[in-house]
Amino acid sequence: MIRVLVVDDEALIRTGFQHILDTADDIEVVAAVTGGQAIQTAQEIRPDVVLLDIRMPDVDGLTVLAGLRRLPDPPVVAMLTTFDMDEYVATALRSGAAGFLLKDTDPEGLPFLVRTLADGGTVLSSKVTRTVVDGYLDGGCQESVCHEILERLTTRERAVLVLIAEGLSNADIAARMHLSTGTVKDHVSAILTKLGVGGRVQAALLAQRAGLLKPPKDREGG
Repeated sequence: MIRVLVVDDEALIRTGFQHILDTADDIEVVAAVTGGQAIQTAQEIRPDVVLLDIRMPDVDGLTVLAGLRRLPDPPVVAMLTTFDMDEYVATALRSGAAGFLLKDTDPEGLPFLVRTLADGGTVLSSKVTRTVVDGYLDGGCQESVCHEILERLTTRERAVLVLIAEGLSNADIAARMHLSTGTVKDHVSAILTKLGVGGRVQAALLAQRAGLLKPPKDREGG
């Protein structure tokens, strides 16, 4: 059972997400609270996934994210917003958020997205994915510098990174590479540490900037 904590200042949003997710047999919304209650609630109930509003009047969503990331066994956090160009998206992803969802996400697809998050995958709303990939996280390395950073990785870790960048979950990567999920998790942890990034989204973008996702002829021919 995937345990989910919904954090939003609007009761209607909290109730809506809870109703949608509770229809799934393998997902349970264990609490739906405001931002001011989020950290303590997460400490008490230890959810697997947190859906966190990025803009709340009682406490800033980025502050809550930072607090959640400092917990001994931090949950996976995806940010929620009504804006497809929220100026906080870059900071949230740099701070370790595993995803960025619009509040008008298709209800039928929401359980799948939560499963992806719980399985170690990254989730970006289709409306913001291209914006992020095309440079919304500007300030990152140039291709040559990114390539040098990736030299810190072993051959196996680079292969895992490519699959992360393609959006595969830990279970999918394990199946693709004939590894155990635990081994994949260890590789992912090592990759994030060696690259000095806060989450899978940053690692994926760094891989893309380094040209790992380009066809071989593009990498060779420039």
